Amino acid sequence: MALKRMDNVGIVVESLDTAIDFFSELGLKLEGRAMIEGEWAGRVTGLGNQCVEIAMMVTPDGHSRLDLSRFISPPPVADHRNAPVNALGYLRVMFAVDDIDETVARLRQLGAQLVGEVVQYEDVYRLCYIRGPEGLLIGLAEKLS
Repeated sequence: MALKRMDNVGIVVESLDTAIDFFSELGLKLEGRAMIEGEWAGRVTGLGNQCVEIAMMVTPDGHSRLDLSRFISPPPVADHRNAPVNALGYLRVMFAVDDIDETVARLRQLGAQLVGEVVQYEDVYRLCYIRGPEGLLIGLAEKLS
């Protein structure tokens, strides 16, 4: 059996509303929001009896999703939000955008900060990293014509 697709990327946040607002401004659409709780869910995650509020965000093309999660119980136990770009493990998600300058300007109004600077890779891409809500590391890529 072949792999069908990557279904979603999960991000744990403290404020679901703030994360939804940020990723909506970036261009993702809220697909659904729900409370997931009980022993059955804990069997999947290995966390036991859990309670987590989730929001599923979908990209404009409908092919990629972010699963934003706010754990109520058990509470989060580690914080990787300020990890540098070269930290081990899952670190960031990158989005293709039409206009990187306009996107950065809009997201700055929601508190995003540029990590370094917007750079150009040959005549192919303009790229940057930003820190979004709660210090989440987000990559942006604008393909040049």
